[in-house]
This record gives sequence, structure tokens and C-alpha cells, in this order.
Amino acid sequence: MEIERKYLVHRLPEHLTDYPCRTITQGYLNTSPVIRIRRDNDKYELTYKSKGLMAREEYNLPLTREAYEHLLTKIDGYMIRKKRYMIPLKCGLTAELDVFEEQLAPLLLVEVEFQSEEDALSFVPPSWFGEDVTFSGEYHNSRLAGMTSFP
Repeated sequence: MEIERKYLVHRLPEHLTDYPCRTITQGYLNTSPVIRIRRDNDKYELTYKSKGLMAREEYNLPLTREAYEHLLTKIDGYMIRKKRYMIPLKCGLTAELDVFEEQLAPLLLVEVEFQSEEDALSFVPPSWFGEDVTFSGEYHNSRLAGMTSFP
């Protein structure tokens, strides 16, 4: 089960380059249910996600590079390219800040994963987090992959 909150970000936190960063490229084979392929640095995987906003089932299966490259030809929409910064929060959680590139730039989204829905609902975000978009499907990556540009 994946339980996460998602926020827009209007200003980047200070010293962003001090945090670990991953390069992510992902595409969608299906959006209902979500079936995604992803390259995360040198790790490849296929992910299934059920319907839902804050909480939903998620299964990750490893892929070889060859399988990933074969599936690239089958994606719907655009490839999503982003840098993901892993920023520790004072509460012991980690903020995953996505800096989108190409057609989705200058979109900035941050996600925080939780152990329970109660923890997620009681979370108080840091001041650099913007609008809470957890309960809006508008900011699911599977939807963003169909956009030719971000407003």
C-alpha cells in the first residue's frame, strides 16, 4: 500500500544541490489501472497502481534494461523526465521533490510517504511546501504524461 501526500512547490528549498538526486524517466503503458515503466538512475521497473488518491495499492516488478527499452515503444503519451531530490524532514520523513523537465517544466511537486493514513492526515508540511494537491487527480504523473505542456 502506498500512502502519500502531494504538494505543489513554488519556491525551492535552500541548498537543493546538497541533497541526493536521482534522474527518473517514466512512461505509461496504461492509465486505468496505472501501469508504468520507469528508469530510476540505473534501476528499471514496471509498476502497477490501483485507483486512489492518498492511498492505493502499488506493486513494483524489476525489469532488465532490454525489457524496459522494448516497452518504451509501447507507451501512451509523453515520457516524463524529472530530477528527484531526497530531502530529510525534521519529523523523520523524507520529502521527494520532483523537478520536471521538458514539456512539464517548470512544474515542481513534492511527495511524502507515510506508514498510515492517520499519519498522512496529521502531517504538517514545512513552509516551502505549497498547495496540497493530494486529493486532485490532476497531478498524477499518469495524467501529466498526456500533457503537451504545463501551464
